[in-house]
Amino acid sequence: MIIKHKFRDHKISNQTKILIIGTFNPDAVKNEATFFYGRSRNFLWSLLPKVFDEESLKNKNIGAKLEFINNYRIDFVDLIAEIEIEEGKENNYSDEYIDCKVSRWNNIIDIIKNNPIKEVYFTRKTFANIKNIKDKISSIEKYCINNKIKFSYLDTPARYENKEKLKSWKDAFRR
Repeated sequence: MIIKHKFRDHKISNQTKILIIGTFNPDAVKNEATFFYGRSRNFLWSLLPKVFDEESLKNKNIGAKLEFINNYRIDFVDLIAEIEIEEGKENNYSDEYIDCKVSRWNNIIDIIKNNPIKEVYFTRKTFANIKNIKDKISSIEKYCINNKIKFSYLDTPARYENKEKLKSWKDAFRR
Protein backbone atom coordinates (compact mmCIF):
# COMPACT_ATOMS: atom_id res chain seq x y z
CA MET A 1 0.00 0.00 0.00
CA ILE A 2 1.18 3.52 -0.81
CA ILE A 3 1.36 6.11 2.01
CA LYS A 4 1.86 9.70 0.92
CA HIS A 5 3.33 12.56 2.93
CA LYS A 6 0.67 14.17 5.10
CA PHE A 7 1.63 17.70 4.04
CA ARG A 8 2.30 16.93 0.39
CA ASP A 9 0.42 20.06 -0.71
CA HIS A 10 2.65 22.37 1.35
CA LYS A 11 4.52 24.81 -0.88
CA ILE A 12 7.84 26.28 0.23
CA SER A 13 7.60 30.05 0.55
CA ASN A 14 9.69 31.88 -2.05
CA GLN A 15 10.91 34.07 0.85
CA THR A 16 12.51 31.12 2.65
CA LYS A 17 16.04 31.71 3.93
CA ILE A 18 16.16 28.78 6.40
CA LEU A 19 15.08 25.30 5.31
CA ILE A 20 14.58 22.56 7.88
CA ILE A 21 14.54 19.02 6.48
CA GLY A 22 12.98 16.02 8.16
CA THR A 23 12.40 12.49 6.95
CA PHE A 24 8.68 11.64 6.58
CA ASN A 25 5.27 12.47 8.05
CA PRO A 26 2.78 9.82 6.94
CA ASP A 27 -0.78 10.57 5.94
CA ALA A 28 -2.11 7.93 8.32
CA VAL A 29 -5.25 7.88 10.45
CA LYS A 30 -3.39 7.85 13.78
CA ASN A 31 -1.08 10.74 12.83
CA GLU A 32 -2.46 13.68 14.82
CA ALA A 33 -0.03 16.27 13.40
CA THR A 34 -1.64 19.36 11.87
CA PHE A 35 1.68 20.65 10.49
CA PHE A 36 5.32 19.62 10.26
CA TYR A 37 6.74 18.34 13.57
CA GLY A 38 3.28 18.43 15.08
CA ARG A 39 3.07 15.04 16.76
CA SER A 40 2.86 15.15 20.56
CA ARG A 41 6.28 13.55 21.09
CA ASN A 42 8.06 16.09 18.90
CA PHE A 43 9.50 19.24 20.48
CA LEU A 44 10.58 21.28 17.44
CA TRP A 45 7.84 23.83 18.20
CA SER A 46 9.34 24.35 21.62
CA LEU A 47 13.03 24.30 20.60
CA LEU A 48 12.96 26.37 17.42
CA PRO A 49 11.22 29.47 18.84
CA LYS A 50 13.61 29.43 21.82
CA VAL A 51 16.56 29.54 19.40
CA PHE A 52 15.17 32.93 18.36
CA ASP A 53 14.41 33.97 21.95
CA GLU A 54 10.69 33.47 21.45
CA GLU A 55 8.31 31.48 23.64
CA SER A 56 7.39 27.90 22.85
CA LEU A 57 4.76 27.25 20.21
CA LYS A 58 4.40 23.56 21.15
CA ASN A 59 0.72 23.78 22.05
CA LYS A 60 -0.18 26.73 19.82
CA ASN A 61 -2.40 26.62 16.77
CA ILE A 62 -1.19 26.40 13.20
CA GLY A 63 -1.73 30.13 12.68
CA ALA A 64 0.83 31.00 15.37
CA LYS A 65 3.32 28.56 13.85
CA LEU A 66 2.83 29.94 10.34
CA GLU A 67 3.27 33.50 11.62
CA PHE A 68 6.54 32.48 13.30
CA ILE A 69 7.98 30.78 10.21
CA ASN A 70 6.93 33.67 7.98
CA ASN A 71 8.55 36.20 10.35
CA TYR A 72 11.83 34.28 10.42
CA ARG A 73 11.68 33.09 6.79
CA ILE A 74 11.81 29.44 7.82
CA ASP A 75 10.14 26.58 6.01
CA PHE A 76 10.01 22.80 6.12
CA VAL A 77 10.31 19.88 3.77
CA ASP A 78 10.82 16.16 4.25
CA LEU A 79 13.12 13.91 2.24
CA ILE A 80 10.42 11.38 1.51
CA ALA A 81 7.29 12.04 -0.55
CA GLU A 82 5.77 8.56 -0.29
CA ILE A 83 6.45 5.04 0.85
CA GLU A 84 5.13 1.63 -0.15
CA ILE A 85 4.49 -0.58 2.85
CA GLU A 86 2.69 -3.67 3.99
CA GLU A 87 -0.96 -3.36 5.06
CA GLY A 88 -1.18 -2.62 8.78
CA LYS A 89 2.22 -0.85 8.98
CA GLU A 90 0.91 2.65 8.16
CA ASN A 91 1.57 3.92 11.68
CA ASN A 92 5.19 2.80 11.80
CA TYR A 93 7.03 6.14 11.76
CA SER A 94 10.48 4.64 12.35
CA ASP A 95 13.15 5.90 9.94
CA GLU A 96 14.75 2.44 10.15
CA TYR A 97 11.52 0.91 8.84
CA ILE A 98 10.71 3.46 6.13
CA ASP A 99 14.29 3.81 4.81
CA CYS A 100 13.90 0.85 2.46
CA LYS A 101 10.20 1.50 1.74
CA VAL A 102 10.60 4.78 -0.16
CA SER A 103 8.77 4.84 -3.48
CA ARG A 104 9.32 8.57 -4.14
CA TRP A 105 11.82 11.09 -2.76
CA ASN A 106 11.32 14.85 -2.73
CA ASN A 107 13.85 16.74 -4.84
CA ILE A 108 15.33 18.88 -2.08
CA ILE A 109 18.21 20.17 -4.19
CA ASP A 110 15.74 21.67 -6.68
CA ILE A 111 13.89 23.32 -3.80
CA ILE A 112 17.16 24.84 -2.57
CA LYS A 113 18.14 25.93 -6.11
CA ASN A 114 14.80 27.63 -6.71
CA ASN A 115 14.58 29.61 -3.47
CA PRO A 116 16.82 32.18 -1.73
CA ILE A 117 17.85 29.64 0.92
CA LYS A 118 20.96 30.53 2.93
CA GLU A 119 20.81 27.85 5.66
CA VAL A 120 19.75 24.18 5.62
CA TYR A 121 19.25 22.03 8.71
CA PHE A 122 18.53 18.32 8.95
CA THR A 123 16.74 17.11 12.08
CA ARG A 124 18.88 14.07 12.68
CA LYS A 125 22.54 13.40 13.45
CA THR A 126 22.73 9.60 13.42
CA PHE A 127 22.36 7.25 10.46
CA ALA A 128 22.52 3.68 11.76
CA ASN A 129 20.33 1.39 9.65
CA ILE A 130 19.14 4.19 7.33
CA LYS A 131 21.57 4.03 4.41
CA ASN A 132 19.17 5.48 1.82
CA ILE A 133 18.28 8.48 3.98
CA LYS A 134 21.99 8.99 4.72
CA ASP A 135 22.84 8.92 1.01
CA LYS A 136 20.11 11.46 0.17
CA ILE A 137 21.07 13.87 2.92
CA SER A 138 24.77 13.51 2.07
CA SER A 139 24.08 14.64 -1.50
CA ILE A 140 22.13 17.65 -0.17
CA GLU A 141 24.95 18.50 2.22
CA LYS A 142 27.47 18.30 -0.62
CA TYR A 143 25.33 20.56 -2.80
CA CYS A 144 25.07 23.11 0.03
CA ILE A 145 28.81 23.08 0.70
CA ASN A 146 29.60 23.48 -3.02
CA ASN A 147 27.20 26.43 -3.22
CA LYS A 148 28.24 28.15 0.02
CA ILE A 149 24.95 27.44 1.75
CA LYS A 150 25.23 26.70 5.45
CA PHE A 151 24.36 23.08 6.25
CA SER A 152 24.03 21.67 9.75
CA TYR A 153 22.71 18.60 11.55
CA LEU A 154 20.36 19.13 14.49
CA ASP A 155 19.71 16.82 17.40
CA THR A 156 16.36 15.21 16.71
CA PRO A 157 13.49 17.23 18.19
CA ALA A 158 11.65 13.95 18.89
CA ARG A 159 11.02 12.31 22.26
CA TYR A 160 12.20 15.00 24.68
CA GLU A 161 13.51 18.51 25.22
CA ASN A 162 16.18 19.51 27.72
CA LYS A 163 18.80 22.24 28.26
CA GLU A 164 21.50 20.30 26.41
CA LYS A 165 19.34 19.80 23.33
CA LEU A 166 18.34 23.47 23.33
CA LYS A 167 22.00 24.49 23.63
CA SER A 168 22.94 22.26 20.69
CA TRP A 169 20.18 23.85 18.59
CA LYS A 170 21.30 27.35 19.53
CA ASP A 171 24.89 26.41 18.69
CA ALA A 172 23.81 25.03 15.31
CA PHE A 173 21.87 28.18 14.45
CA ARG A 174 24.50 30.39 16.19
CA ARG A 175 21.92 32.83 17.47
